[in-house]
Amino acid sequence: MSGPNTPEFVWVPRAADIAREAGARLREFLAQGVETEYKGDVDLVTVADRTVERLIRTRIGEAWPDHGVYGEEGTREGMERVFRWYVDPLDGTTNFAHGVPQFCVSLGLEQRTFHSASDEDGKLVAAVIYDPMRDELYCAEAGRGAFLNGKRMHVSRIPDLAESLVATGFPSRKRHDSPNIHFYHEFTLRSHGVRRAGSAALDLAYVACGRFEAFWEFNLNPWDTAAGILLLEEAGGKVTDFSGGPFRLDSREVLASNGLIHDELVALFADMFAGRGLSPIPTPQEYAARRAERARQLLSS
Repeated sequence: MSGPNTPEFVWVPRAADIAREAGARLREFLAQGVETEYKGDVDLVTVADRTVERLIRTRIGEAWPDHGVYGEEGTREGMERVFRWYVDPLDGTTNFAHGVPQFCVSLGLEQRTFHSASDEDGKLVAAVIYDPMRDELYCAEAGRGAFLNGKRMHVSRIPDLAESLVATGFPSRKRHDSPNIHFYHEFTLRSHGVRRAGSAALDLAYVACGRFEAFWEFNLNPWDTAAGILLLEEAGGKVTDFSGGPFRLDSREVLASNGLIHDELVALFADMFAGRGLSPIPTPQEYAARRAERARQLLSS
C-alpha cells in the first residue's frame, strides 16, 4: 500500500498485509465452495469466517503481541490492553455464502488509556478495509488521511439529499423487530436512490471515497463499524447517531454522511420518529385493488 502522496503510516502497512492475506484465503474458499452453518434463524457463519479470523488473530499476535483482538467470530483477547483490534474477517457473510462478490475484511485499531475500563471507548487510530474481489484496499490513520489503493480519498461534495445516493442494511435475524423498511421507503422517495449491498464496512468505505453520500443502519457491532468510521472521518465525513449525537462503538445506530447533507438527514430522522410527513406504503391488497381498477378502465375505454 503506497502512493506518491501516502504518509508514513505506523500500523497500516502491516495491517494491510494481514488483510490482503486474509482476502486471498477468502477468494480460495469462494472458489472451493462454501460450507455454512447458522448462528440464528438466518444468521450465517461459514468455515471461512472462523478460519480467517484465526489467521488474522495469529498475524496480529505476531506483529503486535501486546495488542488485544475483538473478533466477530468469538475472539476476545486482551480487552484490557491499550491497543485493541476490532476484526471482521468476512463482512458480508450472506453474500459470500451465495457467491455474491460483495464482501470484505475489516480491521480497526483502537487506542485507549492505561486507566480505561474494558468497556470504555478509546480513540480509533488505524483502519484497513480490503475488498478481495476488486483488489481495493481502503486505509487510514488518525490525522494522516484516508486512501484507496494509495490514492487519497475524500467524501463527495453533493449538498442535497435529493441528489444523493445512499445506502443501508437490514438485520439478518429478528427482522420483524427492525423498523428500517419504513426508513428505506422514505429515503427512496427523497434521494437519488437507496442501495442495500450487504456489507456495512464496504458501505462506510463507499461513503468515505465518495461513491455514496450517506449510510445508515440499526444495531451494528463494533467490528462492523470501527474501521469504516475512521476512514469516513479521515476522508472528511461525519458520523453520529440518528439524533445527531456522538457516535460510540457500542451505539445501536449509525448515521454516516459526507457532512454536507448530515443536518438534512438528522431532521428527516426526527420527522420519521415523530410520524411527521410520512408517505404511506400501499398494502398488497390496496395495490391489487388499484391494479384491478386500472384493468377495468382499460377494458371500458
